[in-house]
Amino acid sequence: MRKEWDGRWWWSGRMWCMSCSNAPKSAPLGSRPRVLARRSLSARQPARDPKGADSGALAVGTFRSVVWGYWKKEGRHDLPWRKTRDPYRILVSEMMLQQTQVPRVIEKYEEFLRAFPTIHALAEASLAEVLRVWGGLGYNRRAKYVREIARGIMTRHAGGVPREYDALRVFPGIGDYTARAVRVFAFNEPDVLIETNVRTALIYHFFSHVPLIRDGALWEYVKKVAAGQDPRMWHWALMDYGTHLKRSGIKLNARRKGYVKQSRFEGSLRQVRGAILRELRQGPSLVRGLPFGDEKIANALTSLACDGLIVREGNLWRVA
Repeated sequence: MRKEWDGRWWWSGRMWCMSCSNAPKSAPLGSRPRVLARRSLSARQPARDPKGADSGALAVGTFRSVVWGYWKKEGRHDLPWRKTRDPYRILVSEMMLQQTQVPRVIEKYEEFLRAFPTIHALAEASLAEVLRVWGGLGYNRRAKYVREIARGIMTRHAGGVPREYDALRVFPGIGDYTARAVRVFAFNEPDVLIETNVRTALIYHFFSHVPLIRDGALWEYVKKVAAGQDPRMWHWALMDYGTHLKRSGIKLNARRKGYVKQSRFEGSLRQVRGAILRELRQGPSLVRGLPFGDEKIANALTSLACDGLIVREGNLWRVA
């Protein structure tokens, strides 16, 4: 059997070993091979619980106890979309919560539902009306999507939000997470979710020493901890606990494989798009005089038109 030396480690042909009867007695001490270094990055490395005590790998039951304990004392029980079982209202909340913080959503959520209290009312509204109410939330493409979703549900599902994953995914703006969230929060289906707060809780407790983690590796744990729990309440509790960790200064999402930091809003294309839509909600316009420069305005107009949010009529632009 061929044996290759790397300090005090040797290659047996199948694995690295620490000692061998055929090893040179004078083999110098060396560092562990890279293969073993990678293997040491295990989900079972020591972690710290919220109180800061070394706890090793928290058992699933212990982790659940921590999450439920926080939920019982500090959970956000009064969020308006947690007080309803209406699938339409929950769908609206999930669309609004995409890339938007909870405090900004709360006020706009109530205003939106006053303007469009039913899925039928939303489906019948003009895009200009929907954009006017949506204004201030940002990512205005979502306003167009939620109106299109309402129209699609009226046409394909007689006005009832579907609970099947595949039926939800066909609608614009509904990705994997949003489809699962609607299933869990609207219908209490036994699905599982991974988003920024859930990810923080799982990495903190189960992957504390792993420098880079893929969501695929987290699925095993998110399924384990959710097994046998009430889907709706468990995910509320888990999200709130993850939010608590982040507010405590624990920022771990940058360790996710594929993480991209959100760009600055000031001076961004998003800011210019928002300014243009605010002007066009007042009526057709030449869109001149905005303090962003001609090139940025031209780029924003092009992107808004490509998204189907605005159209050009002669020299004027208007909301589609």
